[in-house]
Order: sequence, then structure tokens, then C-alpha cells
Amino acid sequence: MNRDVIFDRLQQYWLLARFDKPIGILILLWPALWALWLASSGSPDLLVLTVICCGVVLMRAAGCVINDYADRDLDPYVERTKLRPIAAGKVKPKEALIVFAILCLTAFALVLLLNTYTILLSFGGVFLAASYPFMKRYTQLPQAYLGIAFGWAVPMSFAAQSNEIPLVAWLLYLATALWALVYDTMYAMVDKEDDLKIGIKSTAILFGDKEREIMAVLQIIIMLLMIQIGRLQNLSWIYYVTLVCASLFFVYQQKLIFHRDKQSCFKAFLNSNWFGLTIFVGLVLEFALKP
Repeated sequence: MNRDVIFDRLQQYWLLARFDKPIGILILLWPALWALWLASSGSPDLLVLTVICCGVVLMRAAGCVINDYADRDLDPYVERTKLRPIAAGKVKPKEALIVFAILCLTAFALVLLLNTYTILLSFGGVFLAASYPFMKRYTQLPQAYLGIAFGWAVPMSFAAQSNEIPLVAWLLYLATALWALVYDTMYAMVDKEDDLKIGIKSTAILFGDKEREIMAVLQIIIMLLMIQIGRLQNLSWIYYVTLVCASLFFVYQQKLIFHRDKQSCFKAFLNSNWFGLTIFVGLVLEFALKP
């Protein structure tokens, strides 16, 4: 196999794992970092921080690969996904499964460096990541299942850092799951017409004409959960100012999706990154400036 062929295969695997689109990594990473900073009072163990960050990158990639494998017969009929490597015939399904296995095994090898509690939780993470892509065939709430899967980084981070999962961790897990439900519904609004044609289920379809109102209610619940987390952790005004700033991104996202324009809905999804970053910056400042 010559160098050009090897380079092409690696390039296709890179695209298959969506390493060229880091937004997915970021919105999965922020809740994990929130959890680590809360669990460690702003001073996470370096090994734990490294393993969690690398694990997020690897498992997000694995999730993308298995998603495209599951949707290999559907993606060619969706405008946004028809050029993905498997849909375009550039990567064979069997190759995708091998890539998925390699990514999962690499992530698991890293988790073995952590405590037993985290290792046990990692099996749940793999199950959620592997099963999520098939949910859109059986439930109207695949975005909710994605939230459950994406949020799993929160209890894992708490377990890795403090070897326990306190109440505040589960509140953060719920907030993260609801946040993923919201931004993935915005993402699903982009594909709503194509999904209706080919029979794919989504919350964008389930919520119908009330999707904006339902997401607004969910966003309010998320903010209430974040306030309660601050109270339980005895956080200062710095954290609450951050929440006010973060809430402005929710308001902006509502403005973007108001007319249900595809490009604006996708822009609202991308804007979710700034919500996550803002809260993380607030937590860093909270513990860095605390006397």
C-alpha cells in the first residue's frame, strides 16, 4: 500500500470521526470540565483532567463513527449527511466498525489509569454511545437519549476526581442532559424536512410548532438547576454573574430559531458552545479568586 493510499484512508477516517468539526468535542467537554472543577474545588488532579479530556475526544469520535454506521442506509437521502464517508462509499461499514473498536479500546486503556469506580462507569458510557444512533428508529426522543449519553461524562468526572457521585453531580448531570436535548433539537430542526420524508424520529418533529416554547421552558429549568448547584456548593456572586451572562446566549438562540430558518437553527446549535464556555470560565474564576 503506497503512501498516497494510506494518507487517503487516514483522511477518510479523520472525517468519519468528525475531527474536522470540533464543535461536538467542545459541547461534550464543557460539562466534564464543569464537573471536574466542582468536584475538586478548582484544582483537578492532572492525570484525571488529562484522561477525562482525552476520553471525551475519543468517545465523541467513536460516537460519530457508530452513528454513521447505523445511518449508512439513511444518510444518502439527507442533504446535510449525503457526503459523509460511509454514505459516499469512501469508507466501508466493516472499516467503520474497526475504527469504532480502536477508539473505544484506546479510551478504555486510558480509563484503566483511574479508580475502579470510574472504570465501572465507563462501561455505561460505551453502552450509551453505541446504542444512541439506533434510538431514532424506535423513539420520538433520540435527542433526550443523546443527553443521557453526553451527560455521562459528569458522573464519571466526579467519580474520577473524588471517588463519589454526590447530589450536586446528579443535578449537573440532569442539567447537562437537558442542555443536550435543547441544542440537539436545534440541530434536528435543520434536518426536519428530510427526516419526515424518510421516517426518522426526532424531538424537532415530536414538539411540532411548539418546539421553541418547549425549548425555552427547558432552558429555564437548566438555569434553575445551575442556580441550585451554586447554592449547594456555596458559590459566590462570581458564579451567579456568569449564569446571567450564559443565560443571554439562551435568549440569543431563541432569537435565531424564531423563524425556523435552517441556517439560523444550525447557528443556534453552534452558539451552544459559548454557553458551555461561559459557565466554565465562571467556575475557573470562582475558585481562582476565592479567598
